[in-house]
Amino acid sequence: MKALEEKILAEGKVCSGDILKVGGFLNQRVDSNFMFLLGKEVYDLFEGTGVTKILTVEASGIALALAAAYYFRVPMVFAKKSSAKNLGDDVYKAAVHSYTHNKDFEIAVNREYINKNDKVLLIDDFLATGEAMEGLANIVGQAGAELIGICAAIEKGYQGGGDSFRSRGIRVESLAIIDEMNGKDIKFRS
Repeated sequence: MKALEEKILAEGKVCSGDILKVGGFLNQRVDSNFMFLLGKEVYDLFEGTGVTKILTVEASGIALALAAAYYFRVPMVFAKKSSAKNLGDDVYKAAVHSYTHNKDFEIAVNREYINKNDKVLLIDDFLATGEAMEGLANIVGQAGAELIGICAAIEKGYQGGGDSFRSRGIRVESLAIIDEMNGKDIKFRS
């Protein structure tokens, strides 16, 4: 998506540790108009697939997931990274390693929010090594639901997560795929 690539080049910052900072528009300070443009793009990519739920991980993927859910007219569900009394014990759980935080989490979704009749689209702000998506896919499997596909705003193509899913026949669509980040240079996949 050309508009996202241009926004990344204009407002994104490459930081040490292979981190792309896009908090100014995507995942901390959210440009709501732009987010709904991204949500519409996700909808256009997966229109007609029968999506009944959109699933993401707390917290950075919520804005894009909600924007896409708006266009699909379906609920958005997010996996919590920490236990809470209001979550209860009747949950699907999966282990996830966060590349950005270099920390392991156990994510959880209440069983009443996803079931075997659902067709689930996984959405997140970034797809790098694929750990978060693996955890979400695990939860979809536990629920007996159908995994429709995966969509990320930004995929770090050189880290292999998206290609790993693609090699297993899972549909992956990313709105911008970065093939290389060197200092301030960002190269997008053509």
